[in-house]
Amino acid sequence: MSTTPSETLATFANPAPQRDFHIHMEIPEFTCLCPKTGQPDFATLILDYIPEKSCVELKSLKLYIWSFRNIGCFHEDVTNRILDDLVSATQPRYMQLSARFYVRGGIFTTVVAEHRQLGWTPAPRIPLAAFDSQSPTRD
Repeated sequence: MSTTPSETLATFANPAPQRDFHIHMEIPEFTCLCPKTGQPDFATLILDYIPEKSCVELKSLKLYIWSFRNIGCFHEDVTNRILDDLVSATQPRYMQLSARFYVRGGIFTTVVAEHRQLGWTPAPRIPLAAFDSQSPTRD
């Protein structure tokens, strides 16, 4: 597999399609460019999803994320674009992408976008311990 940025997302078969299970990922090194100034924007992406038939393969996700390094895009646009591409590749039952951008001009920005499969409803929540964050920017 290549180690250069790529717009292709690879997937693999869900190992347990008979049940809802939660996949949580934190991507602390996301960068893109401000479309107005050309300056870099940095963010931690938090991806949570419940797969249907396929899961996203991690190396392809890393190379896909790298592909935004030299692209100018607004925070709102890039968050929704990434979510749309991930949904298109994996067709999950549920997916949420939170993009926590670092301070820019004295303002922190967080954009949250989600997808819910038509007709899917989550099982009732069972309160378990939350995932510990790997990122210093997450509450």
